[in-house]
Amino acid sequence: MATEVFAMAGGAAAQGQGGQYQGIIMLVAMFAIFYFLLIRPQQKRAKQQKELVGGLKAGDTVVSAGGIHGKITAVDETTVTLEVATGVKMKMNRASITEVKQ
Repeated sequence: MATEVFAMAGGAAAQGQGGQYQGIIMLVAMFAIFYFLLIRPQQKRAKQQKELVGGLKAGDTVVSAGGIHGKITAVDETTVTLEVATGVKMKMNRASITEVKQ
């Protein structure tokens, strides 16, 4: 009977170590899922936005984050001036431009 108890205890100890590895594997798998579904696409969008803002020039027709459509008349280091109607100009941050229309 004592050998059966020791045999059962040995099997439980082996399963316990396997459980530790399973926890680490699950943690790595969860991080991989978060990386590919959340972090990587967000970095890609940030890179595209940075390229868009860096490529702004006078004469581009753009849309701002607030939905304002206009034509860029002047570009500064951190701001752009949009003409939204004839003679109506608005100064905005470059980062608020979300789309360049063709």
